[in-house]
Amino acid sequence: MSKPRVIVLGGTGFIGKNFVQYLAENNLASKIRVADKVLPSFAGLTKKQEEIFNSGLVEFKQTPLTQEPKINALFDETEGKWDYVFNLAGETKYSQTEAVYKENVIDVAVKCATAAAKHGVKRFIEVSTAQVYDAGKKPSKEGDKIDPWTNLAKAKLEAEKAISSIPGLNYVIVRPSIVYGPGDISGITPRIICGAVYKHINEKMEFLWDKEMKIATVHVNDVCRALWFLTTHGDKGAIFNLADDNDTDQGSVNNLLSEIFGIKTSCMGSTQTNLVKAALSMKRVAEAANEKHLTPWSELCKAKGITNTVLSPYLDEELLYHNSLSVDGNHIKTTGFTYNHPKMTKESLVEVIKHFQDLGYFPKDF
Repeated sequence: MSKPRVIVLGGTGFIGKNFVQYLAENNLASKIRVADKVLPSFAGLTKKQEEIFNSGLVEFKQTPLTQEPKINALFDETEGKWDYVFNLAGETKYSQTEAVYKENVIDVAVKCATAAAKHGVKRFIEVSTAQVYDAGKKPSKEGDKIDPWTNLAKAKLEAEKAISSIPGLNYVIVRPSIVYGPGDISGITPRIICGAVYKHINEKMEFLWDKEMKIATVHVNDVCRALWFLTTHGDKGAIFNLADDNDTDQGSVNNLLSEIFGIKTSCMGSTQTNLVKAALSMKRVAEAANEKHLTPWSELCKAKGITNTVLSPYLDEELLYHNSLSVDGNHIKTTGFTYNHPKMTKESLVEVIKHFQDLGYFPKDF
């Protein structure tokens, strides 16, 4: 029996390139067509990933996924039908305009899902976000209250609703928590970079709000495994959260960063943070925090001979509000899935650092 032919939309992004590597290393597909606007040569691939992308297994298409003719061309069946499509594409930056999210999140999902249905793919996997849930300390399950607290999450929810009404589409939706692991730039990595900055300036690292504020996490390897697992598990139209058993909060991450960098860490607490907010707008609070971190990071990289890095300690204003991301990731376990990384560890964060050190993006003597 021949292995499936798959299309990975957004395949040179953080999750995408890890997913392509997972498929290749586990010999799961006979053909992988990757579509992205970012060329592999500019995607920060590891040597292993470069080998995979340059192999006969992977075919890269630089494709603007907002243009229907280009999307339809992706589904060319000259060599055979495509079995599975994974949508990891779309805008990932926060605080963008509604028009940007409409074109680059909602429209991309709808147009690609419509093409998938037209060509009779066996399953379309839509990657959304757990930020669609009402923020709170109680872990959100798939059927719990929806109240997106970032504009990106609002667009992701609209995309979910839109694809659910496409005739003939066999789809599953996943809602990952904060995804971390090798290649992560915007999840936990900005906090790791802050740890390096505070070691460099020899100060205690202090974050807004309290140490109990939840920031639910899931390792990228488990995301990749779940995406493939759901090609043959889960009912049509099912939604699955992805969250480890770590019950991650600011305090637990700070403790790991304290171990890694040998720094003191703390959290400001809700009362003090609200006093700061009363004196300054959250926009100004975000600007002040980022100013404190960006210059030392730039100086540290320059001192270590790093002239170009994709890494930044920058945290968007939308992520600095008191929105607790607490997510229940157990439902997918009822289908037989298990998490290989149920707990965030010091070693898993050191792995992230080592990944970027090997690429020349992070100082090597940390």
